[in-house]
Amino acid sequence: MILIIVLAIGLIVGYVVKSFLINIDKARLEKEKLAYETKAEQTKISAEEILKNACLEAETLKKQSILDAKQEVIEEAKKVGQQYRSEIESEYKERKVQLNTRENRLNKREEMLTRKDDTLMKREISIEEKELVLTSNQQLIDERKKEVEKLEAKKLEELEKVAFLSLEEAKEAIMEATKQELDQDISILIKDSEERAKREADQKAKNILSLAMQRVSVDQVSENTVSVVTLPNDEMKGRIIGREGRNIRAMETLTGIDFIIDDTPEAVVLSGFDPIRREIARMTLEKLIQDGRIHPARIEEMVEKSRKLMDERIREYGEAAAFEVGAHMLHPDLIKIMGRLQFRTSYGQNVLKHSIEVARLAGSLAGELGEDVALAKRAGFLHDIGKALDYEIEGSHVEIGAELLAKYKENSIVVDTVASHHGDVEATSVIAVLVATADSLSAARPGARSESLENYIHRLQNLEAIGNGFSGVERTYAIQAGREIRVIVKPDKVDDLKVVRLSHDIRKKIEENMDYPGHIKITVVREVRAVEYAK
Repeated sequence: MILIIVLAIGLIVGYVVKSFLINIDKARLEKEKLAYETKAEQTKISAEEILKNACLEAETLKKQSILDAKQEVIEEAKKVGQQYRSEIESEYKERKVQLNTRENRLNKREEMLTRKDDTLMKREISIEEKELVLTSNQQLIDERKKEVEKLEAKKLEELEKVAFLSLEEAKEAIMEATKQELDQDISILIKDSEERAKREADQKAKNILSLAMQRVSVDQVSENTVSVVTLPNDEMKGRIIGREGRNIRAMETLTGIDFIIDDTPEAVVLSGFDPIRREIARMTLEKLIQDGRIHPARIEEMVEKSRKLMDERIREYGEAAAFEVGAHMLHPDLIKIMGRLQFRTSYGQNVLKHSIEVARLAGSLAGELGEDVALAKRAGFLHDIGKALDYEIEGSHVEIGAELLAKYKENSIVVDTVASHHGDVEATSVIAVLVATADSLSAARPGARSESLENYIHRLQNLEAIGNGFSGVERTYAIQAGREIRVIVKPDKVDDLKVVRLSHDIRKKIEENMDYPGHIKITVVREVRAVEYAK
């Protein structure tokens, strides 16, 4: 109990002491707060005074700076103004000088124009005066012209009376005289031109052709077109015919060639359009004769062997010919087709040998003219390739050859040469012209080709008929196997100048109406003979 009372008294005493201490602290804090507030108030007042003084000082400095800047701008503006003013004044002076110069020039030009105007006025007055004079002169001329026309009409009337000719008749007489004079002039010009052209062309052609032909060795290429097989005896004819003709029918059926067995002793004639087939038939018959066994089965076997052997021979002929002319890198099919020409003839001339000859001539001509020799030889070698197929394909050998070479993508110059070497189309290269020339040389040389008597006589008659068809011609003779014609004219109807014109006209008519190999020489002869007898 006492403990509790002591604790209560202790608590009360502690509370009282605590309250006292708290009051003391509050009093102290109040004093400090009051002192701090007083000090803060003083500090605020001091700061406001400092800020006010700073604002005043800054305002003063700002005004001073603005004044200084204005002063500097004013001074700078004065300097720039003075400089600009001096530049303006100098430019003004220059412009003033230029204006004065232009004004002086304009004044001088105005004075010059004024003087020209005065001159033009004077000229215009002079021209008007001259026009008046010309007008009066024209009137006089017109009057004189009418008088002259009257005089000319009167003169014509008097001339017609004196000459007994009308105006139209006089004109015709003058026209006829003028025509004769012009004909003479034309004949003279033609004669001079032809002589000059002949001199130049003959000289150049002779040089080129002589050099080219010296380098080409020409063989005789004429061959027979009929195949004849010789028999050991006439008994062989019966074995070839066979029982009831079965052997000869088998041979004709398998080869496509007609076997002609007649009264000719120890010979069988083979007839057919295809030279390859005719050659196969000849080889077959010769083998059968050597073998002695002749019957349809053996015939069929021999025909097949002959065909294979013929293909090999054709290829060998083509390769040898291509090697001879230097036509390398030819397509194998083209080589084989060229080999077929060994058994093809044209007017009795072997076409393969003719092609080799043309290749050599074309190469020589190309060498003389500076053209591609190898290409010229190639074109000359292939120019008649169409003849190997013209029995099998419809069309001329020119068309067939050009299409065939185009198909095998041959050189365009070669294709053009083949298409133009007979003049079917116009040549577009020098090599095409050279090959056409070489073709004519090879075909036209003596002994190159044979010709049937009927065609030969017909060609000579046509030549003579053309010459006789001209006025003033007495007789025409075809000589030199049709390579020259001699035209005899009547001297009283054709003078020396008309002779030149006549030869020119005959040449043109022959070129237009006839086909012929090589060239034809036209010689016109005019001869005057005066014969008297002294008695």
